[in-house]
Amino acid sequence: MKLALVHDWLNQIGGAEDVLQVLVEMYPESPIYTSIYDRDGMPPHYRQWDIRTLWMDRLPAIYNHHQPYLPLYPLAWQGLDLSDYDVVLSNKSGFCHGFKKDDTTLHICYCLAPTRYVWQLDAYIAREGFGPVLGSVLKPLISLLRRWDYNAAQQVDHFIAISSEIKERIQRYYQRD
Repeated sequence: MKLALVHDWLNQIGGAEDVLQVLVEMYPESPIYTSIYDRDGMPPHYRQWDIRTLWMDRLPAIYNHHQPYLPLYPLAWQGLDLSDYDVVLSNKSGFCHGFKKDDTTLHICYCLAPTRYVWQLDAYIAREGFGPVLGSVLKPLISLLRRWDYNAAQQVDHFIAISSEIKERIQRYYQRD
């Protein structure tokens, strides 16, 4: 069985990376597809993994400031075709579930959260300290990203939610079980 792992980004350590560590231990021969990989900022043992990045990895200052590039993530992910794999496991809190595949590829998404800044915009704006002007500028863009995120979620074969709260959000935002 040919299996690939997909992870949003590798530029900081958090809970998502703990999940990825377990997935790599379960499937050590599988490549990891990610949008960006800060080789120097991540644990040294990651260098032993087969990490394959998208074109976004070459954008200036993206490792430390990836938020301004958020509108580009859907474009980058939908350009990745993983149809050559039998199974793809995505570890998602962003847009990594939006890659291309054919009907013979099984996509299982371990959902840490539906994309928070898309579905919980007001909380994101408040947390990041954006003023009302920037917030009003972001809303039309977020509407487009929300539509893309919803459509990408419809291409996932099976969702696994990390918690009952996330299961409810998957149902609410994606109309999926």
